[in-house]
Amino acid sequence: MTDTLSAPTEASQDTLRPITHIPFLQHMGVWWRALGAGRAELILDQQPHHQNSLDMAHGGVVMTMLDVAMARAGSTLADPARGEHQTLITIEMKSTFMSPAVGRLRAEGRVIKRTSSIAFCEADLYDGQGQLAASATGTFRFLKRRTN
Repeated sequence: MTDTLSAPTEASQDTLRPITHIPFLQHMGVWWRALGAGRAELILDQQPHHQNSLDMAHGGVVMTMLDVAMARAGSTLADPARGEHQTLITIEMKSTFMSPAVGRLRAEGRVIKRTSSIAFCEADLYDGQGQLAASATGTFRFLKRRTN
């Protein structure tokens, strides 16, 4: 994929949105959709520049997708009335790689529990054949708006 984004081709592509406010994710070509409260999905049409020397997704690409899927899931629970941004920052993350991630990558993030300022999340990443390739758990903090 080039620096210009084109929508991934699938039946429900109308609900996919590019992540344009994070330059790194825009450069990667990551698309996302909210799947309801506490859930989110990311899609990446893997290209050669996403791969390692073994022709599979680089671990950094996989971890980025897992991280952002969890944060996006948490963002669906942000409460603007409490001054929360829909942006979360990662406090900690654990990843497990189970098999090579090849083809179109799909990451699904879920919030397991939300406290007043923290979201505990998990995510799974599937390869182009729909096989589970990696998973992660993470802890995220909701950002508060600054008042000057």
